[in-house]
Amino acid sequence: MMHLIKQVSSFSESLEKLDFLPLLALRLYLAPVFWMAGMNKLNDIDNVALWFGNSDWGLGLPFPELLAWLATLTEVGAAVLLVAGLAVRWVSIPLIITMLVAIFAVHWPNGWQAVADPSSPFASNDIDEVMKRLGFARQILQEHGNYEWLTARGNVVISNNGIEWAVTYLVMCLVLLFKGAGRYLSVDFYIKNWVSKQ
Repeated sequence: MMHLIKQVSSFSESLEKLDFLPLLALRLYLAPVFWMAGMNKLNDIDNVALWFGNSDWGLGLPFPELLAWLATLTEVGAAVLLVAGLAVRWVSIPLIITMLVAIFAVHWPNGWQAVADPSSPFASNDIDEVMKRLGFARQILQEHGNYEWLTARGNVVISNNGIEWAVTYLVMCLVLLFKGAGRYLSVDFYIKNWVSKQ
């Protein structure tokens, strides 16, 4: 039994030596997500500001131009900093705020699911209606399109636009806030070492 405990302990110590790899993976996963989100906003910033501010069909947020630019610059800037591993803890804070706004102001009314799935325990209350619409869309595509070609790379789905992905990104940003950029493959690591030697 003691031998098994030592083996488990040795394995755990080996994993700790590589703990920078999952932090690098999180950074590299999130960077293109935020880059694309920010660039999409940047390419249509006037309409983003309109959507942020309009209370009839948009989010009804105050100071929509300012918030549109803050969200855009946060996402684009964060993508660059995440790749470099620079100021990762600091940039995680505005990303967390951006994700909280996305969760509660944009996606919350749509429930959990990002993609509608009736087999999920988190399916929305109107999932039967959603599945009827999906069935109708598939029928149209089968009758009037090349359905095999359209679905060769994946199924036709309905985006539920729920909080699932925003919460996932929020959790990833929380890990980076508390754990940092990781060792060896981040600028933060070398800055910290340089500061500690001064």
